[in-house]
Amino acid sequence: MHKNIYIAGPLFNSHEIKYLEAIAKELEDNGYTCFLPHRDQSGVDESELETTEMGKKTKAKIFDNDLKALQKSDLTVALITGWDIDSGTAGEIGYTFASSKPVIAIDANERRYRNLFIEGMISKTVNNVKELIPAINELHL
Repeated sequence: MHKNIYIAGPLFNSHEIKYLEAIAKELEDNGYTCFLPHRDQSGVDESELETTEMGKKTKAKIFDNDLKALQKSDLTVALITGWDIDSGTAGEIGYTFASSKPVIAIDANERRYRNLFIEGMISKTVNNVKELIPAINELHL
């Protein structure tokens, strides 16, 4: 069983943040270790995380933390709701795919036209959090 999961997704509103936290809870309750970028930043000035006015040092540390977590992960779970796949999420999906690791996407039952190149990097798409564990099990990793 793979233990480390990187959780990717947009962080533009409280709904998205709560959905990402629900994803982490479901996975952690089932024995997985998760990296949730807005929650698991180490060595970062927490006050800067509440603003878009971050200093270079904080931005570099966040990049470093995220990259190390992607490298350590066994797979990525990506929230792909919204008008288009978030650019940061697309980058994380691309990095995971280029590392020959699977990506499971959650679309929350949205019916939208998505970027086909990014969608081609997704191993499986599920509709909700409850479908995650069966989807991971289907990967036979």
